[in-house]
Amino acid sequence: MSYLWPSSASWGLTYVRDKIYTSYLTRRFARFGHSSTIRWKPARLRGLQFISVGEETLFESGLQLTAWQVGAEEPQITIGNHCTLRSGCHITASRVICIGDNLLTGTNVLITDNSHGEATYEQMLLPPDSRPVYSKAPVVIGNNVWLGNNVCVMPGVTIGDGAIIGANSVVTHDVPAYSVAVGCPAKVIHTCERKD
Repeated sequence: MSYLWPSSASWGLTYVRDKIYTSYLTRRFARFGHSSTIRWKPARLRGLQFISVGEETLFESGLQLTAWQVGAEEPQITIGNHCTLRSGCHITASRVICIGDNLLTGTNVLITDNSHGEATYEQMLLPPDSRPVYSKAPVVIGNNVWLGNNVCVMPGVTIGDGAIIGANSVVTHDVPAYSVAVGCPAKVIHTCERKD
């Protein structure tokens, strides 16, 4: 069968499909950098006019990329150059998410600056999808960061340059640059110091 339909033919068709789909979406973004790609098929795309993507960034299939405008304030998602966001990645903002260059994620990563409502008694009486979208604070992720599979980065978090977040971690507090953090909630277990 490989003589009739070599694997390179399948790869070539997938490549062409993804390029056509990406070029169809490009004009909907605030900015979409050269050679960046969104692979077919994303799970959900919303508010693309508030999202800027750098050069040579790859979004794999199953992507959820959502920017929610709440009131007059416009949300903003900025994703840097040379990032790779694996399948099932979910990035959602109602305020600000800023991601630097060279981010590498595992699969099923969540990066969010918002939640369904505040943790008040009155709002907890409502079904979660009826609660107003609420953001505590922006999320900032530096350059050269690696997020393992199933990592959740929660609102108000800053992750410094070069940080590594272990698989299945929930990041609820800042992680310093050049540190390794793991766990639920994530705790720093190692920080590298510069050697001169």
